[in-house]
Amino acid sequence: MNLSRKILAELETPCIIIDVEQVRRNIAAMQRAADEAHCRLRPHIKTHKTAFFARMQAEAGAAGITCAKVSEAEVMAAGGLDDIFIAYPLVGAFRIRRALVLVSKLKRLILAVDSLAGAQALSEAAREAGLWLEVRLEIDTGKRRTGVPLEAAAGLAEAVAKLPGLELTGIYTFKGLLYRGAGVSDHELAAREEAELLEQIAQEIRRRGVNIRDISGGSTPTALALARIGKVNEIRPGTYIFNDIMTVQEGAARVEDMAVRYAATVVSCPRPDYAVIDGGTKCFPTDTPLNTLPGNYPGYALVEDPVSFETADHLRLDRMNEEHGIIRSTSGLTGLSVGQVITLVPIHVCTAINMQNSVYLLEKGAVRRQVVEARGMLV
Repeated sequence: MNLSRKILAELETPCIIIDVEQVRRNIAAMQRAADEAHCRLRPHIKTHKTAFFARMQAEAGAAGITCAKVSEAEVMAAGGLDDIFIAYPLVGAFRIRRALVLVSKLKRLILAVDSLAGAQALSEAAREAGLWLEVRLEIDTGKRRTGVPLEAAAGLAEAVAKLPGLELTGIYTFKGLLYRGAGVSDHELAAREEAELLEQIAQEIRRRGVNIRDISGGSTPTALALARIGKVNEIRPGTYIFNDIMTVQEGAARVEDMAVRYAATVVSCPRPDYAVIDGGTKCFPTDTPLNTLPGNYPGYALVEDPVSFETADHLRLDRMNEEHGIIRSTSGLTGLSVGQVITLVPIHVCTAINMQNSVYLLEKGAVRRQVVEARGMLV
């Protein structure tokens, strides 16, 4: 990222800065690779949570976008996106009512189910509203969160397909870097297992007379390997748009592909071996356990040297309170001073963005504020 002391001086910290030109390169690279594999790209907006970036993805050729919540989909629809998949079981009458309103506003809205009870609630609401709802069935391929178990998927698909008001058009999964239920670093191995599991269940569903069209999978580490195998027709990566330390460690991105940095101000240097910055748990996410495999991260973000902007390996942001981020030096001297603005690299950028009401966009040497419209959309 091409930062300068002049640019940092313009910021109100703590904050996040996004290099828009690098974002465009990341979007173009993923879209080009998906197109070459003849696979649709439907990126997940969980990483950026902003209509500005979603439109950028759509303009580059994305088939549509993916959201996790109906409230996120509402934000994206208001921002001009018209083909949205809510990849999360839509359970709860309040959510369903809001989705029914969205149907008339969009070119295409796809909803998710992973249980007969959830599908029946959607069916009843669709019939009462005189609508047909497009749905996909979520399959658990090893992550063990939402998703119908593999052995029950075909039977559930058959039952869902018979419900009035619903059109079951596909299946989807989120598997990540798993092989036989355990974490792996081999993208190809994880993707190949995902492709084979999805193909097997799709064949079984079709043998039961349910003519599903779409098979959707993939995350940033596995998406392109999965697309190239040719057994899915849609991938849904999210983090690739910005990248972070996680995607670099997973081998899915290079350091130079990371488009995001934190900026924070040193507010106190009580002792030579530690300094305090103006960002604590309200700024930096704590969803990545420190010094624990597989990531073994030494801090909640990686601290960069304030002069060279290279990672300062002796500095650790490994203690926080709500308003205090404590940076410790393993060498005994932080070298930091009160008033300095420093930069840090996110470990997990999705949760980092979700801590911010707005971010700074860096483009052509200038910065401007951008509201994170879908931040905190819980429903």
